Amino acid sequence: MTTPSENTPVDEAPPSPAVAPPSTRLPTAIWVFGFVSMLMDVASEMIHGLLPAWLVGSVGLSVAMVGLLDGVAEGTALVVKVFSGALSDALGRRKPLAVIGYGLAALSKPLFAIGGVSVVVGARIIDRIGKGIRGAPRDALLTEIAPPSMRGAAFGLRQSLDSVGALLGPLLAIALMWALHDDARTVFLVAAIPGVLSVLLLAVAITEPPPPPSSTTTASRFRWPLQRHELRQLPRSFWWIVVLATAFMLARISEGFLVLRAQEQGLALGLVPLVLVGMNAVYAASAWPVGRLADRMPRPTLLAVGLVMLLAGHLVLVQDGLVAVAIGVVLWGLHLGLSQGVLSAMVADAAPVSLRGTAFGLFHLVSGAATLVSSTMAGLVWQRQGPAATFMLGAVATGLTLVALVVVMRRGRPPV
Repeated sequence: MTTPSENTPVDEAPPSPAVAPPSTRLPTAIWVFGFVSMLMDVASEMIHGLLPAWLVGSVGLSVAMVGLLDGVAEGTALVVKVFSGALSDALGRRKPLAVIGYGLAALSKPLFAIGGVSVVVGARIIDRIGKGIRGAPRDALLTEIAPPSMRGAAFGLRQSLDSVGALLGPLLAIALMWALHDDARTVFLVAAIPGVLSVLLLAVAITEPPPPPSSTTTASRFRWPLQRHELRQLPRSFWWIVVLATAFMLARISEGFLVLRAQEQGLALGLVPLVLVGMNAVYAASAWPVGRLADRMPRPTLLAVGLVMLLAGHLVLVQDGLVAVAIGVVLWGLHLGLSQGVLSAMVADAAPVSLRGTAFGLFHLVSGAATLVSSTMAGLVWQRQGPAATFMLGAVATGLTLVALVVVMRRGRPPV
């Protein structure tokens, strides 16, 4: 005779009201994941905080080309995620792929300092490929380490520390630009240091848990990823989340356009990274508290509030002046804090144990296609109609997404 614990994966068993309440402390490994993300974001944002304005002002690329490059780079990363996530399911291992992905991103940093447009474009693509390789396996591994009742808090904490890195990176870039008399290439070279530290921390301080009992058989031998019968095993609730995330990405254009808007309104190149500092300060402050709320209340409600923040941000950024830019940046950060970790926690709950990597990969793949479309369209509209038209188009897309979400919520609680 078997007991329920023999047939139910440990990380999927619901807490019993008859036992003592679970610990409210997140595992140490979740904090380590957060610091790994923080260090890599310090490295990335030291570069990305300067890159759009540097490419336009110093290299001579058009805004449309910057938008296309940003969309292609991010889209490439998210397409790669679907294969790395499925491969982690097929291998039954998450950590090696995560280390490879972080390693590629770290190795790409010095390339930004080397030479011309082709090298910089190549470095951007390599950096995003590294992000693509690590993303889905990392999220699946975090899901398997976090207690089921605290997944919102776990993803919120990782996003929060990730945003702290995205805040510190531009600050370091500003300080170095001042000390080095606006020598952007040297700043790009220094960014390699936190990138390498991130890889070392992940390799040394994270131990991958054994696969849950229900996936031991399938993970014991390699299988070709992304098989049709596996995709059919993903529940309807997962596909609903994918559609929702796609709408979010179509409504929210790249943060690079916030940087360009600030520069267009008169902010000096050396101070342009302050845009990402402000956005990520708000993001970091809101992501973890929102993640904890997501474990206690309907998650679509938080997403609806996030869309309201994004809608307001778009409308404010239509206006001229650095004050409008500052307000828009704060609203943008609130939107990210109210949506990114919440969507990840929803995927974690909806995905079957043996297909978590695949689920996160598909989630990011479809989101990536939407990111490519929105960034490319924003660049073209900016080039032809100006920044006000770009943010007005974003406001319209956000409003439509918000209306659709509210309609779904009123007709019945979404399947999450």
